[in-house]
Amino acid sequence: MGLWRVHVEVEDRPGRLGALAAAVGGAGCNIVSMTVLSERGPDGSVTDELLVEAADERAAAALADRIRAAGMGCTLAVPAGAGELRDPVTTSLALARRVASDPAAAPRALASLLHARVLPEASVPTGSGQTTKPAEASKPREASRDGEATGHTYQLRVLGQDVRLTRAWPFTATELARAAVLVELAELAEQASPPTATRAAGARSLSQPVSLGLVLLGNGSEVELRMATRADGPLVAALHARCTPSSRRGRFLNPSPTLPPEELAELLAGRSGRGSGLLALTTDGGHAVGLATLDPDGAGGAALGVLVEDAWQARGVGTALVRRAVELATESGHLELSAVAHPGNLLITRLLRRSGLRPTAQLVDGLLRVQVALRQPVSTAP
Repeated sequence: MGLWRVHVEVEDRPGRLGALAAAVGGAGCNIVSMTVLSERGPDGSVTDELLVEAADERAAAALADRIRAAGMGCTLAVPAGAGELRDPVTTSLALARRVASDPAAAPRALASLLHARVLPEASVPTGSGQTTKPAEASKPREASRDGEATGHTYQLRVLGQDVRLTRAWPFTATELARAAVLVELAELAEQASPPTATRAAGARSLSQPVSLGLVLLGNGSEVELRMATRADGPLVAALHARCTPSSRRGRFLNPSPTLPPEELAELLAGRSGRGSGLLALTTDGGHAVGLATLDPDGAGGAALGVLVEDAWQARGVGTALVRRAVELATESGHLELSAVAHPGNLLITRLLRRSGLRPTAQLVDGLLRVQVALRQPVSTAP
């Protein structure tokens, strides 16, 4: 099943959402999320944005036909990525936090907010050093198909630069209003920021976790890796809640949808209290899509645990987390890693093998216990 973005014009009267749901179900598709774009057409209809699971392009086309047959307009049906399965309010707050702490990140934050790409060759300084008010930004227009733009572009001024964004479908007035607020926040943050030298001198004192870098996944999307802190408890709890029972059972041996506070604290700090966690985050920083944990056992080893949100599985997130966790364990002087899984769940062994290790497994008390020796760095001391 693939994910598709669908825009539907729905009359604002009782029963129409039910008819829409019936049309989607009748086409063999599943609604994953819905957002009201709050823009009324000439007939009073409202545009709803759906993220829908469909088997393939043919199923998506059949869905559009079903929606039109039900008396509603289907104005868009384009593929969407797993990264778009995120709470829009959390995403907006995370992007605002990012821009407030680093105004220069505004172009990329805008692209994330609008599900678009930045056209870097168009983002050139104007030399005026002045920033146009959001209301003065240019209107959306068709992009010239030069191999860079993907259908529609929107140009606006951000901190004295022209920034051009592109995507395959038109930008809506509601989305552009959100973008204008983010631009205004960047301007206010830039005005309140200390000089660059002062900011750099105090950078080490900031409490924000340091990024371990971006990882390019097999489908072209990216995740950011960074060490987890106790403040990341809500992110981890939300990740756990979004996972299916089978994924939670694979990591925790239990499908419970909630993590009690004490279990959440233990997950981040380990039973030893000296454990560490490694997060895979969406590039806006608002959602954790994967977590790897290391918990020292006091005998030279560490217990390894991995959890990846279902929509992000089979994309390389788990492999990236385990490879980095193995590096961290080796740097910390651990001699081996261990893990526990249900019989038949060979995911952790596959991830370890992809990291270049040779794990062994045996059945003990009805559970699969995995162990793997870590390669120790060669000493360069004379």
